[in-house]
Amino acid sequence: MESFSLILAIVVVTALAFDFTNGFHDTANAMATTISTGALRPKVAVAMSAVLNLVGAFLSVEVANTISKGLVDETGIRPEVIFAALVGAILWNLLTWLVGLPSSSSHALMGGLIGATIASAGVGAVHGDALVTKVLIPAVAAPIVAGIAAMFATRLTYALGRKADGRTSEKGYRAGQIASAGLVSLAHGTNDAQKTMGIITLALIAGGSLAPDSDPPMWVILSAGLAIALGTYLGGWRIIRTMGKGLTELQPQQGFAAQTSAATVILASSHLGFSLSTTHSVSGSVMGAGLGRKGGVVRWSTATRMFVAWGLTLPAAALVGALAEYVTGLGDWGTALVAVFLIASSAAIWKISRREVVDHTNVNEPEEPAGVVTTAIAAVTPPPVGTVAEDLTGAIPAQATDSKAPSAPTTV
Repeated sequence: MESFSLILAIVVVTALAFDFTNGFHDTANAMATTISTGALRPKVAVAMSAVLNLVGAFLSVEVANTISKGLVDETGIRPEVIFAALVGAILWNLLTWLVGLPSSSSHALMGGLIGATIASAGVGAVHGDALVTKVLIPAVAAPIVAGIAAMFATRLTYALGRKADGRTSEKGYRAGQIASAGLVSLAHGTNDAQKTMGIITLALIAGGSLAPDSDPPMWVILSAGLAIALGTYLGGWRIIRTMGKGLTELQPQQGFAAQTSAATVILASSHLGFSLSTTHSVSGSVMGAGLGRKGGVVRWSTATRMFVAWGLTLPAAALVGALAEYVTGLGDWGTALVAVFLIASSAAIWKISRREVVDHTNVNEPEEPAGVVTTAIAAVTPPPVGTVAEDLTGAIPAQATDSKAPSAPTTV
């Protein structure tokens, strides 16, 4: 009994560690565009996002129930299986954070769970219908729906503001962007924090501490909300840079449209119990907003790397989860070996990340220079009427400034 209690405690702590990585990995979903357009200072943005993530964790348990009751057969799962699943999810989160790619923490978690479950109880223990309808279909549909919505919303905002004063309109959209960023943070809490709640609840059921089909206890909801909020506050600056500057150059109008579209998709999916990737939704909306502005472009080289990471997330996390489950199945020493491997790998990734530090002081520096195609398109396409023209290097042409501005371009 003491050994069982120990493994269950290890699972809960590891789940909260995953929740923490989920927080700093996905901060960019809510605040990257707000930071990149200057609507909020970086530290203020992540603090606001952290608070609203915590609030959002208490709004619903539908997604938590999808994971704890719907994805795998909970009657055949041991706590060690949950631990192995979390190892796969955490390592994938850290690796993609290191290279600044906004992959899905949700899919990493579910991939790890599926791989560990198959290694432990066979393919039959995975509920294929739930995997397809509540995970795979939303994974494909979310970025498409959010992207199309953001593209049309961007065009609408520019059309409505065509005759408005450029600077007054920009200030209004910055305020709207702050509000929509808060909505995304709230939505992120209702969706992503619940995934950890579901995993901990599944572990408690597997360990006999909860009856089958139980909802998450209040202490699970609170601890998961606090863990993701803490991770959010520390900020995943590498991924914020990619989302805010690496995909496209956003103006406040585009940021507002992108965040509002993404928040709508995420909140709707949370209500329906879909374990949606907030990363996919926000990335899709950012690309849609980039294409929605006349003269706006998307850096497809960065987008392609993201798509590859998205495709690898489920199988890569599943493979690590399955291998970890095999080792934990060798006994207590196997579980200890996996724990040591997780800690050592995490420390090594952190040490590598210190070679090139990205934080709130340099997060708005472009991830990579604009390519030839991007530069050519931006050069021949005029910006929307009534907005301040801004090229890809951040230079504001003199004719777009007031009459007192110097004739030479001023670099922001």
